[in-house]
Amino acid sequence: MTDRKAQLAANLARVEERIAAACDAAGRDRKDVTLVVVTKTYPASDVRFLSELGVQQVAENRDQDAAPKAAECADLPLTWHFVGQLQTNKVRSVVGYADVVHSVDRLRLVGALSTAAVARGREVGCLVQVALDAESGTQGSRGGVAPDVVGGLADAIAAAPGLRLDGLMTVAPLDGPYRGQPRAAFDRLAEISSGLRAAHPAATMVSAGMSADLEQAVAAGATHVRVGTAVLGVRPGLR
Repeated sequence: MTDRKAQLAANLARVEERIAAACDAAGRDRKDVTLVVVTKTYPASDVRFLSELGVQQVAENRDQDAAPKAAECADLPLTWHFVGQLQTNKVRSVVGYADVVHSVDRLRLVGALSTAAVARGREVGCLVQVALDAESGTQGSRGGVAPDVVGGLADAIAAAPGLRLDGLMTVAPLDGPYRGQPRAAFDRLAEISSGLRAAHPAATMVSAGMSADLEQAVAAGATHVRVGTAVLGVRPGLR
């Protein structure tokens, strides 16, 4: 085993311990929480090592980095998630490799995703990104829509050809009433998710929590945690 693969294996083991402990503390089955490893800024070789170590779900946030990496790893049994803010001019490329898009936050993006998915003969899972720092009817500073916009956007996704409404995503807000309170933010997301499932029972995915706050997300009911730094290390340029 190479030094890098050994390092990734050790990091994965620590993250797995954290998720398992959080599930135990919350009285949840470990199988109910999916680890999505965010591989942004890291090379395809790391993605290959992660696959060899049993990782099945990986995420990227920039199409210009993700598209060539996904192509290089096309032989691997991976589910690719797109978690960054998405411009409509990147949609055709993203739909070529992404199985799930976590950052749907406007009707124009729904239309573009639907057109691209139909053109490729694919079904793409979509999450409405919820901005818990956004005022009514607006978008958040890190993308996403205010809670009162979620229902209409979810309905549009559910009705769009080529798209599948999977659920909701949020990022712990840096501003607003939930600033510095990730657990409260994730509890609020769980409430919104419960309301969404009343209209769309299959939209069960709740994507929340990252390296620093995955325990709070698991406690609040997240089904997917997006972990990068804790698995891959401090990102290049951010040391």
